[in-house]
Amino acid sequence: MDPDEVKSKLQGLAFGNVLAAAARDYKKEVIAKEKAHAAPAIHDEVDLDELLDDPELEKLHAERIAALKREVEKREVLKRQGHGEYREITEGDFLAEVTRGDKVICHFYHREFYRCKIMDKHLKALAPVYLGTKFVKLDAENAPFFVTKLAIKTLPCVILFKKGIAIDRLVGFEDLGSKDDFSTRALENILKRKGIIEEKKKDEDDVDDETDMSKNRRVRSSTARDSDSD
Repeated sequence: MDPDEVKSKLQGLAFGNVLAAAARDYKKEVIAKEKAHAAPAIHDEVDLDELLDDPELEKLHAERIAALKREVEKREVLKRQGHGEYREITEGDFLAEVTRGDKVICHFYHREFYRCKIMDKHLKALAPVYLGTKFVKLDAENAPFFVTKLAIKTLPCVILFKKGIAIDRLVGFEDLGSKDDFSTRALENILKRKGIIEEKKKDEDDVDDETDMSKNRRVRSSTARDSDSD
């Protein structure tokens, strides 16, 4: 057979194979599109009017609103009882403060002690986060009676109370690696392990989110009014 003829036939076969492959790919694409059109639509538009009229949805919405309202009311009661801030109390206030709270953290401190100031900083950061626990501090120099009764020897001394009973204490920075540069998170984790503060619930996070959203809306509204007046 003539070599040129053989070469020509081979080239023709190669070209034919390319065309055949292209035809197969095209056919697959057509079939895939047909199947996509034939398949039931899973992203059909939802009739929002019908959805809003759903009694089950209305019930869920009402329950959610009621739960948020109860949580907000509970927070307001706790704030009126002194929760949500790190407060200074006197020796005369001490018994009432620790017996009227379910969970109380009391820091016995000295005004001139550097480590007491470090503890102050961390407790002040945690107080607004854990509303279920009351955070207070008491000047040990001005509370000799309770310093003696509670056998406080080293400052800072953080005593943990549950229903008016001292259940545990942090003496100095022993539980914090005996170092001054411990983090608020480290103290937070210790207090959680001792059961005096709790993990934030999902509902509490939602209330915070809704409060933040409400604040943001007010800020945007105020900004819009200022822009219109300009």
